[in-house]
Amino acid sequence: MKKTYIQLIACLALLIAVGTSCDNNFEEVNTNPNVPNTVTPDLLLPNIIRSTVNENMGTAWGIGNIVMQYTAKIQFVNEDRYLWGEQNGIWNTTYSTLREVQNMYNIASATTPVQKNYQGIALVMKSWMMSLVTDAYGDAPYSEATKGKDKAFFPKYDTQEAIYNGILKDLTDANALLAPENGAVNGDILFGGDVSKWKKMANSLRLRYLMRISNRRDVKADLQAILSNPTATPVFTANADNAALRYLPTVPNQFPLYTSRVGSFDEFRLGKTLGDKLAQLNDPRLMIFARPTVASVAAGKPAYVGVPNGLDDVTALTYNGGAQNVSRVGATYYIDGFGTPTDANLNIARGIIMTYAELQFILAEAAQKKLITGDAKSYYEKGITASFGFYSLDVPAGYLAQPDVAFTEAKALELIGTQKWISLFYSGLEGWFDWRRTGFPALKPGVSNLNQNRIPVRFQYPSSELSLNKAATEEAITRQGANDINTLVWWDK
Repeated sequence: MKKTYIQLIACLALLIAVGTSCDNNFEEVNTNPNVPNTVTPDLLLPNIIRSTVNENMGTAWGIGNIVMQYTAKIQFVNEDRYLWGEQNGIWNTTYSTLREVQNMYNIASATTPVQKNYQGIALVMKSWMMSLVTDAYGDAPYSEATKGKDKAFFPKYDTQEAIYNGILKDLTDANALLAPENGAVNGDILFGGDVSKWKKMANSLRLRYLMRISNRRDVKADLQAILSNPTATPVFTANADNAALRYLPTVPNQFPLYTSRVGSFDEFRLGKTLGDKLAQLNDPRLMIFARPTVASVAAGKPAYVGVPNGLDDVTALTYNGGAQNVSRVGATYYIDGFGTPTDANLNIARGIIMTYAELQFILAEAAQKKLITGDAKSYYEKGITASFGFYSLDVPAGYLAQPDVAFTEAKALELIGTQKWISLFYSGLEGWFDWRRTGFPALKPGVSNLNQNRIPVRFQYPSSELSLNKAATEEAITRQGANDINTLVWWDK
């Protein structure tokens, strides 16, 4: 120890005497030649996709599937009774990942030639991520988000209308940037570098978001303009175009629930609302979404039984005689907690952003409302067929002719909304967002809910925002309404 101190004093003395460094080439010694000193867009892109998609899937499991009554809980039922508290996953993941999105865009912009495809992908991902935030919370930091380097330490909350203006502009700009001739894309775990699919995703998302705000703004011309020029503004044309992340058997791209304990998975069961509807329609998607009850299988008569949403703890756990008599969620989504959900033949084990089926239902609604040209019935039936196809199923003979499926003008919007709801199973919060806008299907609050018989319509702002960005958050609350789960966002009013 004494020797070390003597050497240090000698080094400092020499530095003072000669005015030179005594670092003994520390920079060279501590530089790892096997680690890059600069970051390229392809190194940032995988985690940008993975982290956001996985968070979306996690929120789907914990809240999205529950609030839309795809699943119901038999234990620890607070979420099912709308005792939500804070739901910060989407907020935290979006804003932490958004920095990487901005870095990717900036790096791509600074290269020669400019890497336009990475710029376009950055804008698409930013748009989708910010749509999750604003649709879940309402007003939120947008124009000043990720600008800490510019000393925007307390970013203002933009109105949801302003955020949507930005989202639609960014997707329009992305469409202009994305082209195969604008360079190869590496690190793309979503589309494998297929730029044409990113371009289709940009325009398909534009259609989704234009419909989202269609109750507040005349979007007819914008919708029709996208569809009238498929060469310049292509959209999804088949399930092969789906923006759905394929999960793999090994890390880091495993199905998010793979590491969950069995008990945590088994708290969630088939919701009676979804189960009864699919059983009524003789819909084989039921066998994908759920498993027959353990007791019925043991008796040699497999049956699917759903649990009503929003039961109290005791009633939920003992419903229909207990856990052996209610259906678990489909094995493919977890495989009993031990296997890895792969999909050699199916598309099930995927992290869904948007599908071709959803797009067809959007177009069916738009056509029915005369916002676009085209046949609503045709779009509607294509949507059903695409949803079945997503699970490698054929539409059963006679399915489309059933009274509660066959397209009729009098019930068109209800039929479209109901089939769209089924197709959005386990698609993050999208089913919730869409139900809030359309009111279809006609869901009833959980029977023992703790929210005065109301289905929630937004998340509360994180308490960290009220601590760290108090003035901006309180301004947004004053403008938007009370910071609770019953305050409508702009497009929902």
